[in-house]
Amino acid sequence: MKSFEKFPNQLRKQIRYVLTDIDDTLTVNGRLPSVVFVSMERLRDAGIRSIPITGRPAGWCDHIARMWPVDGLVGENGAFYFRYDDSIQKMQRRYFNTESRRQANRHKLDKLKLEILEKVPGSRISADQGYREADLAIDYCEDVSPLSNEDVDRIVALFKKAGAETKTSSIHVNGWFGKYDKLTMTRFLFEEVFGEDLDHVRRDVIFIGDSPNDAPMFAYFPNSIGVANALHFKSRMPCEPAWVTQKEGGYGFAEMVDALLAR
Repeated sequence: MKSFEKFPNQLRKQIRYVLTDIDDTLTVNGRLPSVVFVSMERLRDAGIRSIPITGRPAGWCDHIARMWPVDGLVGENGAFYFRYDDSIQKMQRRYFNTESRRQANRHKLDKLKLEILEKVPGSRISADQGYREADLAIDYCEDVSPLSNEDVDRIVALFKKAGAETKTSSIHVNGWFGKYDKLTMTRFLFEEVFGEDLDHVRRDVIFIGDSPNDAPMFAYFPNSIGVANALHFKSRMPCEPAWVTQKEGGYGFAEMVDALLAR
């Protein structure tokens, strides 16, 4: 990873979209610093679109799409995108799976939940599970005493054994049924909302994140950035970001925006 301070000026000038993880990328110790909101507003004023790409649940994403200075977001690791249309004051919701398929998958996840909690002592269902529509989030360090890497790996293995897709964030192990991820739904968002082929514009995009579940995005976007705390996962990420900020979490995000807008 190279220091973002060295990000070339000619690349800064071509950035039109900033995609960002939320937990431990925009937050610091679980809180959202005010500088993050200010930075997002500065991006909007500069004509650069901000789009969170998160594993957080549909209930939270509805609030974020309505209340934050963003241009849409992808939630539950790619299960959907939400976008609030200011011109008509209506929410646009787009899911990967149909409602009937999501309900069927929920029954399978409910059974899997009981198995994971039984076989991995100390794990717990995430506090935000009640707001989720498509996935199961197992808390391994947000509101529980941190589990070992071996226990986290056991949770991942149980998801995979059941035929579920799974990703590990800085706080949760998420699992779902369906062949999608953050990148899949980001493609739909760009095509259906912005009229862009993501393959053609990916060099106009920055993606910033912090943990292993961001690896597909790090791998796809040439201008990928890790906030400084991404270094904690250096040995557990199949693909690392190209660049890294000096500061952690939301302060690293603000550092990136300061540098980007200084072009």
